[in-house]
This record gives sequence, C-alpha cells and structure tokens, in this order.
Amino acid sequence: MIKKILIVDDSPIARKMLKSCLPKDREYEFHEAGNGLEGVNQYKELEPDITFMDLTMPVMTGYEAIEEIIKIDTKAMIIVVTADVQMSAIKTVLDSGAFMVLRKPIKKDQILGALDKAMDTKEKGAQV
Repeated sequence: MIKKILIVDDSPIARKMLKSCLPKDREYEFHEAGNGLEGVNQYKELEPDITFMDLTMPVMTGYEAIEEIIKIDTKAMIIVVTADVQMSAIKTVLDSGAFMVLRKPIKKDQILGALDKAMDTKEKGAQV
C-alpha cells in the first residue's frame, strides 16, 4: 500500500532536501505545503500517514498547524523538523501531540529512523 507523506515547510529548499532523504525504494506519495494553513488543508484532504512539520512559517505556524491537525485526527503522526531546539519549543510541540522532533539540518539516517519508528507506531496502533 502506498504511504502518503506530507511535508510542511515554507522553504522549498528544505522540502526538497527532506524529500531527498526519504528512501526511493519504498512506495511513498509525496505532498507539500508552504505554510501551516496549507498543511492543515492538505491534511484534511489527504489524510497522510506521516506529516513532517516545520515550526516557523508565515500565515500559520507549525505550532498552530499541529494543534489544528490533532483536532482533526488525534492519531496524526507528526514529525517536527526545526532549527528551534529550545527545550520549551520541543516540550510545547510534544505536548500538543507531535510524535517526535528532529533538528535541522537534517541527516538522512535521522529521517529514516524517524520514518520507520513512526510507521511502526502507526501500524501497532492500527492493530490494537
């Protein structure tokens, strides 16, 4: 089954870099959004398996988008990818319902590990 991945980041370069870190040998369908509001709207439409979310964006921040997405789907798998590594920011997004936080600049092995862990957790949740 094809897994849908939504990448929400206001930087086209950051979206491209993240996409380049994802394995090409797996069946992924990629979708992109340039701000939190677009991300929330695409989430409603697509119901992605995994969402990668930046925090600092125009129109709607990642913090706000995470809260909106969790209201839509309490089981949403959101992986925050941010340069903001203050403990308060990390705590806020995890308390809001994000699955994990990765620090920019991202490394391919970090993305793969996060993706595998998120898919694992999502599949276990579906089996319960």
